[in-house]
Amino acid sequence: MNSYRVVMVGTDGSESSFAAVEGAARLAAVCRAELLIVCAYQPMRGPELSRAQDQLGSEAYQVVGSAPAEETLRAARDRALGQGVSEVRSLAVQDDPVPALVNAAREHAADLLVVGNRGLRSLAGRILGSVPADIARKAGLDVLIVHTT
Repeated sequence: MNSYRVVMVGTDGSESSFAAVEGAARLAAVCRAELLIVCAYQPMRGPELSRAQDQLGSEAYQVVGSAPAEETLRAARDRALGQGVSEVRSLAVQDDPVPALVNAAREHAADLLVVGNRGLRSLAGRILGSVPADIARKAGLDVLIVHTT
C-alpha cells in the first residue's frame, strides 16, 4: 500500500468534528500528505434568514451564504496546523454533507476520507442513516472513522 497523498476530512464546526480534523491532521503529518478540510453547508433562506438579519443587524453577514462554513474552516485549519501538518487546503461546499464529501473526495483525488463517528451509535443514526455510515458505503475510497464521542 502506498502512503496517502491527500487526506480529506469533513467538519461541521462541532467539537467532535474538530477532533476528527485533529486526527486527520496527525495522520497527514506522518504521511507527509496534504490535508483537505471540507465543510458542507446549506445557506439560510426565507423567514429563517429574515429573522437572523433582524436579530443580528449589521452582524448578519456572519450567517449569510458560506460565511459560517468559512469561519468553521478557519477554526479547523488552526487546529490542524497545531497537529504538525504542513500543507492544508480548505473547501466550503454548498450541499448536504454526504454528497459534498463524496464528490469533493473524487474531485480533489483524495486517498483517504476521515470523518468522526458521531451518529453511528444513535437510534436515529441506525434508523435514518448517519454521515459516517453513509460515507463508508458511498465514498469508493479508504475511509477512516475517528472515535470522537
